[in-house]
Amino acid sequence: MKVPISWLKDYVDITLSVEELAERLTVAGLEVGHITYLGIPQGAPPEGSTQSPSDHLVWDREKIVLAAIHEVKPHPNADRLVLAMVDYGGDELEQCVTGAPNLYEYKGAGPLDPPLLTGFAREGAEVYDGHATDGSRMILKERALRGVPNRSMVLSEKELGISDSHEGIMLLDRASFGQYAPGTPLQDVLGDAILDIDILPNIARAYSIVGVAREVAALSGQTLRFPSMEVVMNGPSLDGKIAIDIHEPELNPRFTVGLIRDIEIKPAPEWMQRRLKLAGMRPINNIVDATNYVMLELGQPLHAFDYDTLIERANGEMPTIITRLPEPGETLVTLDGEKHDLDDYNMLVADTAGALSIAGVMGGLESEINSPNGTPIDATGVQVAQDDEAESLPRGKASTTRPVTQNVLLEAANWNFINIRRTMQSQKMSSEAGMRFSRGVHPAMAILGLKRCLELMRITSGGIVAQGIVDEYPLVPETLVIDLPVSEVTRLLGFAIPEEEIVRILRTLEFEVEEQGEMLRVTVPDHRTDVGSGLTGRADLIEEIVRIYGYDRVPTTIIADALPAQRANLPLVREEQVRDALTKAGFREIVTYRLTTPEREALLTPQGQPSYWPDVPYVTLANPISSDKTVMRHTLLSGLMDVAAANARHTDRQRLFEVGRVYLPVEEQKLPDEPVHIGLLMLGPRDEPNWQHHGDRGVVDFFDLKGVVEALLDDMRVGGTVRYTPTEHSSFHPGRAAALDINGRYVGVLGEIHPLVREAYGFGMDLQRPILGAELDLMALVATVTTLRDIRPVPTQPAVYQDIALIVDEDLPAADVHAAILSTGGALLEAATLFDVYRGDPIPAGKKSLAFSLTYRAPDRTLTDKEVAAAHAKIVKAAEKRLGAQLRA
Repeated sequence: MKVPISWLKDYVDITLSVEELAERLTVAGLEVGHITYLGIPQGAPPEGSTQSPSDHLVWDREKIVLAAIHEVKPHPNADRLVLAMVDYGGDELEQCVTGAPNLYEYKGAGPLDPPLLTGFAREGAEVYDGHATDGSRMILKERALRGVPNRSMVLSEKELGISDSHEGIMLLDRASFGQYAPGTPLQDVLGDAILDIDILPNIARAYSIVGVAREVAALSGQTLRFPSMEVVMNGPSLDGKIAIDIHEPELNPRFTVGLIRDIEIKPAPEWMQRRLKLAGMRPINNIVDATNYVMLELGQPLHAFDYDTLIERANGEMPTIITRLPEPGETLVTLDGEKHDLDDYNMLVADTAGALSIAGVMGGLESEINSPNGTPIDATGVQVAQDDEAESLPRGKASTTRPVTQNVLLEAANWNFINIRRTMQSQKMSSEAGMRFSRGVHPAMAILGLKRCLELMRITSGGIVAQGIVDEYPLVPETLVIDLPVSEVTRLLGFAIPEEEIVRILRTLEFEVEEQGEMLRVTVPDHRTDVGSGLTGRADLIEEIVRIYGYDRVPTTIIADALPAQRANLPLVREEQVRDALTKAGFREIVTYRLTTPEREALLTPQGQPSYWPDVPYVTLANPISSDKTVMRHTLLSGLMDVAAANARHTDRQRLFEVGRVYLPVEEQKLPDEPVHIGLLMLGPRDEPNWQHHGDRGVVDFFDLKGVVEALLDDMRVGGTVRYTPTEHSSFHPGRAAALDINGRYVGVLGEIHPLVREAYGFGMDLQRPILGAELDLMALVATVTTLRDIRPVPTQPAVYQDIALIVDEDLPAADVHAAILSTGGALLEAATLFDVYRGDPIPAGKKSLAFSLTYRAPDRTLTDKEVAAAHAKIVKAAEKRLGAQLRA
């Protein structure tokens, strides 16, 4: 939101420099992202500020001044040029040659009374080049224009850097600037600074100029001044002229309307247009500008209807405004010419003839204000009826049959902010009004915005406001009162703030405070919809106190409150252990969205094949934030594949892991199961190139991934029987995947990603560079974790090394052979390591040879050949008997 300092000063005295004010607002939660300087120099940033220097145009105080044009004479040699006789504060009038079209009407009219006020640049002044499009500047020098010497310039807004307007020179409203004498530096007249504030959802109450002024008043100790809410109502009574029928009070807690008759639609006053431009809105006309002005000023969006159109739609009877949900299949053409198929939760403002607007977001085509140029215009903060757009919009056709609006029914309502968010998302619409309603506007603001806007419309249009206001308020929120002990402020913050300062801060923020000894009884103001009740409300109040007091003033202290009992969060500890182990193995952690789409996860299963992933429904979002985030995920592997595919454009070696929850609904269970999974993905060269080799040791394969999983289990001290069993899985290459079981419990699957899956994620079909993936259930993996680790002393006796080669069936896992050797070898067998697998002559078909290196050692003596031979023979005999193995000669 753009906040001009000149506008802000209407409501609070600014005692800080612009830079100090921006710093204080940012620390207090209103993040000032940028400061735009208009003609004035940039001040020194506060100590420690990161604000960068600005290269904006500074208006020279001597050479760029306020001036008064006393007469406009014809140019002797050019029809499109005139001679402006300008009082710039000098001893005599300066003749200035200009081609400004908005001076033509004064040509040859003699002395002007009163003179026209404008900006004026003397010789040597630096201004923007009004004919350039690249923001270049120029220095004024004397030269002849069609034979007439000229050394000065009357200025347009573009030449001053105020806007891109260059159709004519800037003519200032004498009512606003008549107190300044010609020759006054233009810095003092129009110089300004505009704060660009990021209004985050938690600070939505400040989404207005008055809202920011309230914060400034609290931060600087000044008094907040409100604009007048008085309305001159000289028209007939509003009784019997309009009725309101609210069908859904939960979605529309309040609806107010007023009526103004006999208006004249014309450009808004210069002061209003100037403020709207500085705030980033393009002026349209006095009626629309009044609604936008009040929305920016107070934060209450408004909407204007053509009252005569409403009467016509009601067949000449009294119109009834109805707020309701749409009928099945109902549609609405909004003012931007778009036809909207309405969802069943989209609130509508309607009458007995049909829908008029999408509540709180955008008006409909038929009942909008009709301007003198025949174009309907919106009054909800959506500037869609601007001159360069009017011809291209289909609404123009309908407007030619309607007269210029003369009577306006003005609406100020309140809408459920969650429903407005859903509507904007589902209808793919956005507006200034919708942005404010979607962040929460209190119903009490409606009547204030209505009164303020009616009076501005009356002043700027000459209309007559009907007596009375129709105010339907079926859902009045309760006034929130919170008891706040001063001691609780000290306890929660860890340091003491004087009670009088606490009371001052709360009252400056418009909280009513009743002091009852050590207890403060605080009444929450209407605009603070973010303050809770009970203990939550206390915490909210304390947050407000310290926010305004200044986070930078919070002292460094040692906690004085009693610490709660410390209890280990074992699941979290296990997650952190997994992260540490995988990081040590060379992997990088990623965090992906828990939201996805069924179509995205479906890529993990090749088309036409059954899926091995959980066959359960998805947890679906009722109001998804975007079309690619509609459900809660079933697996981590899809997110890992997406990240790896994006990274593959920059690197060919990746080691990624994620620890996160998946969401699996369970029948007759309200909430889904949320098991924590471990996802692994690796691809590319086995090693990073270094001085010993050039990364030419091949690419990773299944056994690299298996080694990582084994290292993880070892690091986690997983006990029990661990088995890797060949398995089939829809996401993995046939014959290159294994299921991991611990003590007979399924933990997860690991293997090489299926070629069709990798192609679906954009990796192509380069099977020489496999992608390895795994997804494991963390809780199943750590179920047998032990906090104890076997410690063996350093051996003092020599070892005896022997090899054994066994011929076994092809489908017999090496792990089974390894387990049989260890279980039979007894206490003397220290280790068994597989070092060779052989197939081919002379090994029979359907068989394979597994060679193990065996280490024998006794802790207290040197083994004899006889002892080793006996143990070795026992292993061979057991292998033959239990596994059908044959000792290879």
